Amino acid sequence: MESLNPELDAVSAGVLARVRERLASGAGASTPVEVEAAVRECGAVLGSRALAEVVRAVRADVWGAGPLQHLVDDPEVTDVLVNGPRDVWVDRGAGLSLCPLDLGDVAAVRTLAVRLAALGGQRLDDASPLADARLPNGTRLHAVLPPLSGDCALISLRVPRPRAFTLAELEACGTIAPGLAPVLRALIRCRASLAISGATGSGKTTILSALLSLVPPTERIVCIEEAAELNPTHPHVVRLVLRRANVEGAGEIELSTLVRHALRMRPDRLVLGECRGPEVRDVLGALNTGHQGGCVTVHANTAADVPARFEALGALAGMSRDAVAAQVASGIDAVVHLRRDGALRYVAELALVRRAGDGTLSMTCALRADAHGLVESGPGWAALASRLGLPALPPRRPGDLEGVGALAVAAR
Repeated sequence: MESLNPELDAVSAGVLARVRERLASGAGASTPVEVEAAVRECGAVLGSRALAEVVRAVRADVWGAGPLQHLVDDPEVTDVLVNGPRDVWVDRGAGLSLCPLDLGDVAAVRTLAVRLAALGGQRLDDASPLADARLPNGTRLHAVLPPLSGDCALISLRVPRPRAFTLAELEACGTIAPGLAPVLRALIRCRASLAISGATGSGKTTILSALLSLVPPTERIVCIEEAAELNPTHPHVVRLVLRRANVEGAGEIELSTLVRHALRMRPDRLVLGECRGPEVRDVLGALNTGHQGGCVTVHANTAADVPARFEALGALAGMSRDAVAAQVASGIDAVVHLRRDGALRYVAELALVRRAGDGTLSMTCALRADAHGLVESGPGWAALASRLGLPALPPRRPGDLEGVGALAVAAR
């Protein structure tokens, strides 16, 4: 097992405590120079290399994720999960693996969870044993204290991507099958309103950031999120992030309120980072009142499950099934569904939303891709091609990319 924090082995617990006390009186995340001065003033005599390691470790211990900071800083890590002092798991893109890290004891894990929650502006104690927060570096934190979590506090960290990937990069790594990228570009160019669907960790935020990067620089993108995760490469992006209630239970600003206010901010593209509650009523209303080109992400196991997901969310907002069907059918032009297969996250289907004669919603597949990059057209391809102004040239057989590949010229 790794030690609690190897870099801190060079200083005594007493020196570290004094450094913490000095830095706690500051008004923000101390700079490396300030931390270095605090270490020296507290009597630690170290070489330049050891001092640099201690400064980094002290900053992580006081203002970062402490013993988990080196995992958060790893560019390959997407999730860090703590189930116990010696039960730490990380996801580097290929699924969860046990990390040989020793956090000490149950009390140390609780202390870490409480400090991280405070760092994100949230209260975590026996009276409020659940916390959902965003750390200063953008990492999403969820923490649960005993007895809700059993014998030990549970910590979940979702690490944001430092930058948006381009469609070309996603195509090179297999996330977007050959031939699909021109269709996705055409969807953005034609200001189609999109729902990005998929299971947790399937890459919805990654794909949405890449698509928003294709929006013309003359357009204004307004992103409404529970936690700021979207990072499109675009010169005009503004963000609205919900605010949770304070320790007195007051001051909460919900996503529904943010969506309504975003409509007054002259958005060219209205984006709801994750729709999981009654805010669905407001965003569907926006997409049906002239705000074309908007995007929303929803959790769904398959593209065929998207209508049921919207109906469930609409019920939370007090919407009838018929009202949800009418709003989704007229407001959502296409669904981009993602799937995760081991380490690979990929666009598995492009589908159209249809309203049947009985008023229910259904999905019509336009293009379907597998994990090997083979694409075949579905019954909805002709309608999608017509909507995008692309040639109606479906593949002649499953896996034949000739027709879809010909779209590259038309979509430029």
